[in-house]
Amino acid sequence: ENFILFFFSSICIKLNTSIIECMKVWIDQDLCTGDGLCEEICPDVFVGKDDGLFYVKEGDKIFSEEDGNVGGAEGLAVVPKGQEEAVIESAEECPGECIMIEPS
Repeated sequence: ENFILFFFSSICIKLNTSIIECMKVWIDQDLCTGDGLCEEICPDVFVGKDDGLFYVKEGDKIFSEEDGNVGGAEGLAVVPKGQEEAVIESAEECPGECIMIEPS
């Protein structure tokens, strides 16, 4: 079986078989400046909380201890299909450089 993998900003796509969804994202709250650009660019993945910081989410699940979920590096959210470019843009525009994108 022949296939090619392309890696672009932690997105991998497998051709000639099926698409592999392998982008996950988390926020380092110690670096978060609370500007909210991430939520403006990609509200399906990022959300602001009352503490002035931003968190990742999967649907209604917010990865914050306040919400009973693990946050930070342990709270990796799967990026929904079609939101990969917006997540990358959010990471690039983030003034705190706190958005971490990882392949799964």
